[in-house]
Amino acid sequence: MTEDPVLPAPREATDEAAREPLLVVEGLTKHFPVKGGFPVRRTVGQVQAVDGIDLTVHVGESFGLVGESGCGKSTTGRLITRLIEPTAGTITYRGRDIGHASRKQLAPIRSEIQMIFQDPYSSLNPRQTVGKIVSGPMEINGIEPDGGREKRVRELLEIVGLNPEHYNRFPHEFSGGQRQRIGVARALALEPKLIVADEPVSALDVSIQAQVVNLLQKVQRELGIAFLFIAHDLAVVRHFSQRVAVMYLGKVIEVGDRDSIYTRPRHPYTHALLSAVPEVNVTDEDTGGRERIRLAGDVPSPINPPSGCRFRTRCWKARDRCAAEEPPLVQLSGNHDGHLTACHFPEDPTTAREEDIVLDPALAALEGESK
Repeated sequence: MTEDPVLPAPREATDEAAREPLLVVEGLTKHFPVKGGFPVRRTVGQVQAVDGIDLTVHVGESFGLVGESGCGKSTTGRLITRLIEPTAGTITYRGRDIGHASRKQLAPIRSEIQMIFQDPYSSLNPRQTVGKIVSGPMEINGIEPDGGREKRVRELLEIVGLNPEHYNRFPHEFSGGQRQRIGVARALALEPKLIVADEPVSALDVSIQAQVVNLLQKVQRELGIAFLFIAHDLAVVRHFSQRVAVMYLGKVIEVGDRDSIYTRPRHPYTHALLSAVPEVNVTDEDTGGRERIRLAGDVPSPINPPSGCRFRTRCWKARDRCAAEEPPLVQLSGNHDGHLTACHFPEDPTTAREEDIVLDPALAALEGESK
């Protein structure tokens, strides 16, 4: 029985390497089996959590991944960090495919890809001190920084805005925002090149969400770390990310730079998402504002998704072609470079409308009675 080959050490950073993509995901798929039957439990279906997505994250870039709950965002993050095994597809990190690498093969690059988890309460061990939590990755990887691990931990606590004297305290002595800062310090302990932040502020009070987002921006800017920022809050993603990908039911349906996604979306689902973001008009002028789009029905089951375009069952532009043919993720005419959309009948590149679009007949009837 032969041993697994060890992946080569990462290439040294050069100007040419800096222009290369840091992470390239192609055809990434994760299907979870559904068990059923009696008395023998057998596989009766598959939950298509992530179904063939493509993503590219460049060195030092902040890349946002948005979509409603259940679309597969968090599963994508866990696949990229190899916390779970993909069903199919490739994950290429710095020129090496790590999608199906063994634990031994992943060892040289584990320190370069770190994760910040959504819940700051369950992601920290309540029986360990802050010093033990933050120094844990260094201990596991056998890293002994100059001056010792304790000195480095105190430096990291100061970087994330905590008192270095908190080294010997336990997680229950901190607020939610402070706990998330501890999670950030732990992610920085191994000096990673890529951090996957899975809904890092959604479990925090609104009053401290901005503080944590600003901290992550500071880390990304000053340390040159690339971020895959996963969130459902479009306002937070717009503030943090340079490029944005929109997911729906396991598929990426639109990708582009921040301005083109938020001001010139082409996919109907992206329009609907943006219309749900609250707006405050501070002037007396009636500018018409942005349309409100309220989708009919619920998100289809990922066990049996619709044929063709997965959004067609809730889309006001759906045609027979949408059911028969899955739209490819391509650049449309008139779009800026790099703006990709998966839609046979894309929207006009504007979010302005003269009146609301109401897609649910029952809701329209109720609104008509209230007038």
